[in-house]
Amino acid sequence: RQILPIVPKEVDEEKYSAEYLYEPSRGEVLEQILPKHINVQIFRALLESVASEHGARMTAMDSASKNASEMIDKLTLQYNRARQAAITKELMEIISGAESIK
Repeated sequence: RQILPIVPKEVDEEKYSAEYLYEPSRGEVLEQILPKHINVQIFRALLESVASEHGARMTAMDSASKNASEMIDKLTLQYNRARQAAITKELMEIISGAESIK
């Protein structure tokens, strides 16, 4: 975004042809307003930069949260399968022990 030089918007001269009286003069008004305008434009650029950074961080955190959730689901499934295999093995040992006693 261009800060300087300030390019005025094109307007219909006939529609806005009123002559205004400036107190202080146009030059003095411009001299006071221009530094403030530049400060505001720089501040706006800084705010947009910070907002962009926060947006990128939020996107990264959202992605990390989704990845963590997927990993939790995967590990829970893996744990449940291992637990079920251990239970099945223990039952098989009990059944084979009971069969050997008969």
